[in-house]
Amino acid sequence: MGRFSDALAAPGLGAIAEIKRRSPSAGDLRPDADPSLIAPAYCAAGAAAISVLVDERFGGTWDDLRAARASTTAPLLAKGFFSTEEHLETARGAGADAALLLLRDLDDAQVAHLMNVAARLGLDTLVEAHDADELDRGIALRAPVLGVNARDLSTFTIDRRAQLELVARIPADRIVIAESGIETRAQGAAAELAGADAVLVGSTLMRAADPGAKLRELLSRPLVKVCGLTREEDVAVAAEAGADLAGFVLVPESPRAAAAVLPVPEGMLSVAVWVGEAGGSDGDLDQVHTVEHGKVRGREAALLREGVEVARVFDLPWQGTDANHWQAAATAEGRVVLAGGLGPENVREAIAAVRPWAVDAASSLESEPGIKDHDRVRRYVEAARS
Repeated sequence: MGRFSDALAAPGLGAIAEIKRRSPSAGDLRPDADPSLIAPAYCAAGAAAISVLVDERFGGTWDDLRAARASTTAPLLAKGFFSTEEHLETARGAGADAALLLLRDLDDAQVAHLMNVAARLGLDTLVEAHDADELDRGIALRAPVLGVNARDLSTFTIDRRAQLELVARIPADRIVIAESGIETRAQGAAAELAGADAVLVGSTLMRAADPGAKLRELLSRPLVKVCGLTREEDVAVAAEAGADLAGFVLVPESPRAAAAVLPVPEGMLSVAVWVGEAGGSDGDLDQVHTVEHGKVRGREAALLREGVEVARVFDLPWQGTDANHWQAAATAEGRVVLAGGLGPENVREAIAAVRPWAVDAASSLESEPGIKDHDRVRRYVEAARS
């Protein structure tokens, strides 16, 4: 593997930040974009790699790739409609570390040939699929880096759910990229939990007033969860405040039990909270606590996606305390969701001590059980995200 692949294989969710002036689906995005300024900003914001559109349909040229190469040492992906050895030679000569190969436009023999040519030139390849058939071809071709584009290039529609289903199918020995349709931290996290090593983000960044700052926001952690929601108005306030996850306790014995998972805005993820085992719901994720006799819930819990554990939830005992709670969470491996006693007053301190993947608050944000205090919700989310 080369520099591009190595960068994407690093722990945590990475990002390929894209430079493009226009999009066939959205028109002009940033007509005056200067790759020599944007590329270093992306690098400073934490991009694992940078994608540069070199096709005129996106307002790009090979000079854009050269300008990016002259201004940053980050791995560069040349993105265009490549079908010949000459295309790859030009990409390498212009400073690319990797080149895009579209399964939609190439047959298997062409892809295999171009992958071999790229390897000879010292280029990695990002082999991109748009549907299940294309993905099966990419897997069979042993493409080391596979991308799943949520955008249908014929209709330009976005289908994130279908994308995540495909991402989850890719073997663990491949590097997986979720492409297009990422506008919020929660959407990036959804791709991460499905198995993506990185997301490729273009239009969202190029529309932003400060593309580097937007990238930094999308990659920032921890995610923020507001749990124990029972009313639509409380969901709306949590979303408006910037929460990433909305939790709904589907346990009748809980003082903040919800009748069902309520609808959440597209940019959020919903979490159904259970005790013992997960039931059926419309939630994006399930949070399952152990059973403890005489308590509404046990302390141990896991966050599940499609029945597979994707994070551990570190909570306090039901209506109890533990002086070593943060310390235990801080030393745990993998994704940690820190819960228990968090609120506007202490969430920053907790984040500094634990460095969790997500933070979770419920009872401390209430005016009464199941009813959120909107001011406290706003202050908690602001503190957690600052």
